[in-house]
Amino acid sequence: MSGVDAFARFEHDGWERVATRYDAVWTGLTTRFADLLLDAVGVASGMWLLDVACGPGHVTAAAARRGARSLGLDFSAAMLEIAHARYPDLEFHRGDAAHLPFADRAFDRVVMNFGVLHLPDPDRGFAEARRVLRPGGSYGFTVWTGPERNRGMGIVAEAVEAEGRPAAGIPEGPDRLRFADGRECRRALGAVGFAPHSVAFATHEIVWTVPSATFLFEAQRDAAVRTAAVLTAQPPEAQARIRAAVEREAERYATADGFAIPMAAHVVTAVVEA
Repeated sequence: MSGVDAFARFEHDGWERVATRYDAVWTGLTTRFADLLLDAVGVASGMWLLDVACGPGHVTAAAARRGARSLGLDFSAAMLEIAHARYPDLEFHRGDAAHLPFADRAFDRVVMNFGVLHLPDPDRGFAEARRVLRPGGSYGFTVWTGPERNRGMGIVAEAVEAEGRPAAGIPEGPDRLRFADGRECRRALGAVGFAPHSVAFATHEIVWTVPSATFLFEAQRDAAVRTAAVLTAQPPEAQARIRAAVEREAERYATADGFAIPMAAHVVTAVVEA
């Protein structure tokens, strides 16, 4: 099995396993960027929109509320089960972002909310989005910033680096911060046929209020995939040190309502030449 195939299987199996926990833990955060993404690509009533890596279907539904004819697609049957249950009137398909089961020029808009980080071959995913877009159509995705601004992930990553051990046996995936660089986004999107001058790269910051100092550790351990694999591969004493380090850092953000964690993401868009 190639490295790309191994990572694809790892991601698929992981999301099948944690779908319900993901929806409970992360949806309140990721959906806060949904309207920013839909605004950036200019979703309007009557447009055909494809939401790739739709997960529980929340962005698909947000586009439908704007009057778009929105479809969701995900490779995880467990995620799609949640999406169908939550939004029974919407259309969801099981499929692969690298091999979209749709005809050329089928959509006016294609979006992906935090899915790019989980693709084994992001460039192939970009090319497929370009293929199914009509001339003048727009593509948009969200991606987390680096850890200095995205503290929810940064706190855990720094604790792992300081207190953990290298985890063996986890397939290597694409660089998580590759598309946190606007120049790389323009290069990659231009390379698959989007108009390079059309690529826009905007950064948005929010505050994510979580209920406890240990929440970030537990969210990554129990409701994620890549970081979860790293954490669960640690011996018990290392896990305890990592948890304690996360709690110490989270305490810096304590408020009367919980722990106000700074988060930031980039919204990246590109247009197909008309």
